[in-house]
Amino acid sequence: MTVHFIGAGPGAADLITLRGRDLIAASPVCLYAGSLVPAALLDHCPSGAHVVNTASLSLDQIIAEIAAAHAKGQDVARLHSGDLSVWSAMGEQLRRLRALDIPYDVTPGVPSFAAAAAALGAELTLPGIAQSVILTRTSGRASAMPEGETLAAFAATGATLAIHLSVHVLDRVLAELTPHYGADCPVAVVWRASWPDERIVRATLATLESAIGAEMERTALILVGRALAQQDFAESRLYAGDYDRRFRPVGTEPRFPDAS
Repeated sequence: MTVHFIGAGPGAADLITLRGRDLIAASPVCLYAGSLVPAALLDHCPSGAHVVNTASLSLDQIIAEIAAAHAKGQDVARLHSGDLSVWSAMGEQLRRLRALDIPYDVTPGVPSFAAAAAALGAELTLPGIAQSVILTRTSGRASAMPEGETLAAFAATGATLAIHLSVHVLDRVLAELTPHYGADCPVAVVWRASWPDERIVRATLATLESAIGAEMERTALILVGRALAQQDFAESRLYAGDYDRRFRPVGTEPRFPDAS
């Protein structure tokens, strides 16, 4: 028996890995976060599967469901939205499972920031503009931000920021970022990336608040950085005709002469 933690992707039902899909199909028990995971993914569950929406359950109740499946020797597909490595609450579940000696594994998923970048048709790391992407959020009731992890501190790096769960405090976000990026810095807000009702607003830090208006749903991602609207950037050396690399030796004395 194994509990399979599966990143269910950002919203579109077909943005799940083949491994994740197959694990769902092979698990007689499925626990899913119904508020964020598309119901269409449940179509992959085997006939007669025990399917539980965990949106209204406490951690104790979730672990009780898993323990019951473990007692019966039944595999569990545990679905979380996006990817499990950030803001998934997987860590606390794994800690409980280790204490109970219940085996588990983890299958990654498409994260929301990647789906938002795809919706924008944007590369978040452009040569000479930005080579780092910072995933962050603002403090909330469920989890406070550690001291030092502030938007201002991250903005000072000039990296592309992917700010989650924060559109409801947009005024504070803009106030902290504008001194570092400048009022003309490109910004985009993507609501429900990859869902059928996906919505995108492109603006600058100076114009974003008026561009959005009163709609401040929490299921939105704020992307900030010069890479979002930059056309004047250097091309990568990776594909340059004179760039000597392992799979394309160049010159009379290539670094990897025997590469094939």
